Amino acid sequence: MKKHLYLIALFLAPTLFTLAQNTDEGQFSGNFQFDGQSYQEDKFIGAEKAEEIMLVNTYANFRYVKGNFSAGTRFEGYMNSLQGFEPVNSGTGFPYAWASYEKDNLTVTVGSFYEQFGSGMIFRAYEDKTLGYDNAMNGIFMKYRIGNGVTFKAVYGRQRELQWNLENHAQLRLGTGLVRGIDGEFYLNDIIPGMAEKKTQISLGASFVSKYEADDSDKYKLPENVGAGAARFNISRGGIGLSGEYAYKSMDPSAGGFDNSNGNVGQNYIYKNGQGAFITATYSQKGLGVSLMAKSVDNMNFRSDRKAKLNNLNINYIPDITKNQTYAFAAMYPYGTQINGEAGFQAEVVYKIPKGSKLGGKYGTGLTLSYSRMFSLKKEMVNDTVLLNRNAGTKGYKTSLLSFGDELFYQDLNLEVNKKFNSKLKGIFAAQYLSYDNSILHGAAENSPITSDAILEPIEHTIDALTLIADVSYKITTRKAMRVELQHLATQQNMGNWAMAMLEYSIPHWFFIVSDQFNYGNDYTERQVHYYKASVVYGHEANRFELGYGKQREGVVCTGGVCRRVPAAYGFTISITSSF
Repeated sequence: MKKHLYLIALFLAPTLFTLAQNTDEGQFSGNFQFDGQSYQEDKFIGAEKAEEIMLVNTYANFRYVKGNFSAGTRFEGYMNSLQGFEPVNSGTGFPYAWASYEKDNLTVTVGSFYEQFGSGMIFRAYEDKTLGYDNAMNGIFMKYRIGNGVTFKAVYGRQRELQWNLENHAQLRLGTGLVRGIDGEFYLNDIIPGMAEKKTQISLGASFVSKYEADDSDKYKLPENVGAGAARFNISRGGIGLSGEYAYKSMDPSAGGFDNSNGNVGQNYIYKNGQGAFITATYSQKGLGVSLMAKSVDNMNFRSDRKAKLNNLNINYIPDITKNQTYAFAAMYPYGTQINGEAGFQAEVVYKIPKGSKLGGKYGTGLTLSYSRMFSLKKEMVNDTVLLNRNAGTKGYKTSLLSFGDELFYQDLNLEVNKKFNSKLKGIFAAQYLSYDNSILHGAAENSPITSDAILEPIEHTIDALTLIADVSYKITTRKAMRVELQHLATQQNMGNWAMAMLEYSIPHWFFIVSDQFNYGNDYTERQVHYYKASVVYGHEANRFELGYGKQREGVVCTGGVCRRVPAAYGFTISITSSF
């Protein structure tokens, strides 16, 4: 019955759209995304052929709004899913549908929804199609504003599981655990008389989230109700800001697994509480911005199914504080959040050298310097733990958020210079030096390209790499432009040195792009491969079409510390996006 209702809604969509365009009764909007790829075999890069001519991921969102009422749904089609995404996500259906109404400061949403409490340390429901990540809640969401300065939120339901219902491919499965939560936000300047005119702005917040999951183990006595609480603050005055959050989770034995660091064991059904802290300080004035972030996390794996792993059924989200890289080689070894135990900090300074100065020139020069460092927590095994990999059913270990360990997970130092030379020429020049613990993070180095007769060398524990980037744009005319991007990564570990060149030519509505990544420094000559690619992009108003052909190197893509392995691939790619 539910499937039929979804189909009816889809068939009625054009009618609703027509009504929305010709009357004032409501507004209908949405968007569409199509990602297709063909796969040819290439043993030199480890690319595997697909049985299908093309694999496709596609999405379409539909939203209708009339007054205080809104509703929508999303179609998803995996026919079959692109390589690197969960293979069980093959099929088509409407896994996301919702309806919402607002009245007298109360908003009620039923069906599917996304929401976040604070920084997300104990609750965040969101989706990221690039990562194949989606932990949408299915149930009830309520938000109520009590006058000025006080807002309450409540959630109740189950999470979307990252696989299709095996009996009905038109629906996705929901996790077995029941998630309940409440959040409060208090803006003191609006609540306390006399503070409204103060320059110092203060807000406080608190959250509580619990999950219920039946004890189905015949080996352990597992808690069926697990709770997590968090408190946060935000203080700002002029260009100065300070915010932070602390979270605590009751014992939650689960299959969180090991993160393989020295004594830094994972959950593995241990009976230990979890906690985390996150703090940010900022300062800004004209031409200068400074930020400092720090966090420490211990045993914060929190899922609605204790057997779930990887990116499936996460209730919470641990913010990542390392720099979000956009250039290919700078992002080759990304950091993935270690929810079982990590500590670290990031500092960043952004400075604009004034116009007219000797270094600033006519247009000024932008400088960005950042440094991040992530390392282990120091953990002491408890008396009832004999071996690190046999600690199930025990308390596991003892530690605190200030018990910083000596093992370095990740660090990077980044310098970026943004310079406009004249009205036609501008460039971005960047340098990155990083240290990457591959035994913990399992990044692009874990499975380097091999041929069938190649000899596998041991994977290095730590990878040190220096990356240099030059990104130069030249405006030929008011309607034509050229962009050249050069990158070089130097390392003595893993696959050795890489070089990259990219040329982009643009005219109105069109982009023509050719690029090549060359692993010229690999010790194995058969792995010294050129990863070439050519693309054509056409965009007009709300529509964008892209067609490409070439090779894709194996690696890892991460956003906010959440990662997905990207397999090597060789073939055509096509992408279409549209909105209305």
